[in-house]
Amino acid sequence: MTDCAVMFPGQGAYLPGVLAPLAEDEPLVRETLRALDRAAELVGRSAPSRLLLDEGAPSLAELVVTSPADLHVALFAAETALFRLLTERHELRPTVLIGHSFGELVALTAAGVYGLDEGMALVAARDDAFAACPPGEGGMVALAVSASRAEGLLTGLGEWEVTLAADNSPRQCVVSGPAAALERVRSTAETLGIGATRLRVPYAFHHRMLAGVADDFARRAAGLRTGQARHVLHSAILGRRLDGPDGVADLVAAHLVRPTRFTEAVRRLHADGVDLFVECGPRGVLGDLVDATVPGVRVVTPLRRRVGGRSVADALAGVVPGAPSAAFVAPRPPERDPAPLPRATRVEGGYGLRAGAEAERDGVGDRKAVVETLRSLYATALGYPPEVLTEDADLEADLGVDSIKQTELFAQAAARYGRTLPAEGSRLTSYTTLDALAGLLATLPAQDAGTRGAGPREAVA
Repeated sequence: MTDCAVMFPGQGAYLPGVLAPLAEDEPLVRETLRALDRAAELVGRSAPSRLLLDEGAPSLAELVVTSPADLHVALFAAETALFRLLTERHELRPTVLIGHSFGELVALTAAGVYGLDEGMALVAARDDAFAACPPGEGGMVALAVSASRAEGLLTGLGEWEVTLAADNSPRQCVVSGPAAALERVRSTAETLGIGATRLRVPYAFHHRMLAGVADDFARRAAGLRTGQARHVLHSAILGRRLDGPDGVADLVAAHLVRPTRFTEAVRRLHADGVDLFVECGPRGVLGDLVDATVPGVRVVTPLRRRVGGRSVADALAGVVPGAPSAAFVAPRPPERDPAPLPRATRVEGGYGLRAGAEAERDGVGDRKAVVETLRSLYATALGYPPEVLTEDADLEADLGVDSIKQTELFAQAAARYGRTLPAEGSRLTSYTTLDALAGLLATLPAQDAGTRGAGPREAVA
């Protein structure tokens, strides 16, 4: 029998409208979202379904700045709904649950320590603690090195205020601290040729700067009703399995100030016999970290992109008995490539239909060639090695390119091929891979008859 760990991701695991196709197929998802909307209302929060069922909802980058509380409610709801679907609908039987940072709170709820109402209240209590005890200005930087090398760098620089926040994989970690010291570390790392990326977070999570917030959060959480866990829980923050109410209290108290040792946790679970890791949340970030840490294990990320019920069932094939499920009352048609758009949408949205021969003449009909051109354009603009920009890599979920940058780059690509964007602009949440964008380019009208050439032109600034 396969030992399975179900993983709950943290702050970055959000995708606008990620549950929309799934909710169409699965009554259990709709039911769970209704319950979570009610739970959110009880603690004075907005309904999470508005973000999870609308592909035009605000992006991750927008929510981090304008409404982090809404983001946290959405993260909790998406992961909770998917966990219910996997375990109740598809009968996945986890051996252990593990969360990453914020995901540890979701794991507590999934395990049954908190009910849905109490779990939502726990999320709200965390945000209320930040409002009551606002910390100093700080942030986080991702470094493309191991945790031990990062700690050596910090020691060598004498930057004692910056500390390890997350050990994610053998070649990726995160440090956090006060803004000025953190910027010195980031700048020095880049000078040394170490990839260093400032994360879109408002605070120095997993740092002693949040000690006051952590104390207030623990006090608020102590008033919530808890129950007996139905699943084994392993904490990457505590570095051990939770052992009853005392373990839960320890985790809540440490949640904001101690580092997340995800690499160590994955290796320990694997050594204990876990050879299947299922990510219970959007985007698939944790699955990639597991692949980098213990190559060869099976990793399942059913919600890496917006998918319907059939795709989730297919992802579980061979994982649970009887998968994929045959019990769909109204199965969705095979998942379609987002490009081209339906004919009526193209006409009404100003995209216009173009003959295949015409598309071939100006270069966009050769989809593989267009993908290669886009890869070069995007790699240059983003500073990424071209090989990481595979045709099916999700620009936001896998590479961290926000929606504003995606729109800017696609506008350059459209200009390069002499294409006209729709008058109302182009929201690209459904076209997040190079292959999908190449297909979309073929549906756009030429700027005018005189600009159609034999191939791509220079980009327009």
